Amino acid sequence: MMEKVLELYFVTSDGKTAKVSVEDPIDNLDSQAISAAMNEMLSSGIFITKTGTYTSKKEARIVEKTTTNYSF
Repeated sequence: MMEKVLELYFVTSDGKTAKVSVEDPIDNLDSQAISAAMNEMLSSGIFITKTGTYTSKKEARIVEKTTTNYSF
């Protein structure tokens, strides 16, 4: 079984890093689509953390995890 998570990292107003995780993102995401989504998140101003509001994009990544179960 393959699990995918899109991890979006932002810099907050206190200079710290904040992460948003999206489970099972759509296939065929590219850097332009991810960047546009992150820009929308920044411009909305609704994301507030203990370390302040999101001020800029830092990085994004798709993490894929494969799990193999063995029953005995």
